[in-house]
Amino acid sequence: MTSAKKPAIAITMGDPCGIGPEVVVKAMADHQVYATCRPLVVGNVYAMELAVSLTGAPVKINEVGDPAAAGLEPGVIDVVDIHNLNPEDITVGEISPTCGQAAMEWVTKAGELALAGVVDALATAPLNKEAASLAGYKSIGHMELLQELSKSTLAATMLMAKNLRVVHLSTHRSLSRACDLVKKDRILEYLKLTHESFVTYGFKNPRVAVAALNPHGSDGGLMGDEEASEIAPAVEAAIADGINAIGPIPADIIFHQAIQGQYDVVLCMYHDQGHIPVKVYGFEESITANLGLPFVRTSVDHGTAFDIAGKGIASHESMLESIRLAVALAQGNGLADF
Repeated sequence: MTSAKKPAIAITMGDPCGIGPEVVVKAMADHQVYATCRPLVVGNVYAMELAVSLTGAPVKINEVGDPAAAGLEPGVIDVVDIHNLNPEDITVGEISPTCGQAAMEWVTKAGELALAGVVDALATAPLNKEAASLAGYKSIGHMELLQELSKSTLAATMLMAKNLRVVHLSTHRSLSRACDLVKKDRILEYLKLTHESFVTYGFKNPRVAVAALNPHGSDGGLMGDEEASEIAPAVEAAIADGINAIGPIPADIIFHQAIQGQYDVVLCMYHDQGHIPVKVYGFEESITANLGLPFVRTSVDHGTAFDIAGKGIASHESMLESIRLAVALAQGNGLADF
């Protein structure tokens, strides 16, 4: 850790055409952030100043040259600006390839700071995947970009809301492609990653529940056979390896059981299977963390919201929670008491 007392957290600004700058400003106006960490923003000074004017937050923006010396003064938001974006390039509320590229470059810069040990964790504001794609990126999400940057062999997305924690076997894939990825070996890999991560998060024997793919868990093969051919064998193999895995359990009951405290985490089979229950259960406070990266990365669990960008009405609760989680994980406090 870069500091014996407070971890340094790099906060990426997100796409400047969306609500990222304003939720970052609102979150960093909370002095509790500075009480627990040394925050610095990786982004654009002009966009951050625009967000301060928009929100009326009692903070000022300061461009900082040395990231290691940032985040020391409450009320002053230190910004690492790599000067890759001009003010005239930003049109709030509209998709822009130029802004999409800049936002991805800020993520890369933050990842480089983490890999160099300059910061202890990342907390990220939302990217716009269409803008990133139009800018020529094939890896259009944070995790994919950071996995490539860090050369990590396996990474996973976990969503959290209150006590509901859901790891995804796949995320940004079409549903047909996601179903193709429901294979024994892949499921076993993700079960091992989830188990190992949760042990480091403070769970001595994490209870990892595994969602079925098909309705009713296939009803004995009446609606698909993936439960019998792929999911159950993976669970059995995980149990043989000492993992406390349970399943497959039908998706229409597993999340309720997790909320009731029967499991510590759920491994779901595809994006919407996991995202929908988390967002219904706790939309405002839901956040994301990645498993498998060599550094902590947390994130808001919402998009760029172009429809409300520039209106000053976006909630910063998820941003604040993502910073709080980044601090907890960077300090080694884990999830058990989060």
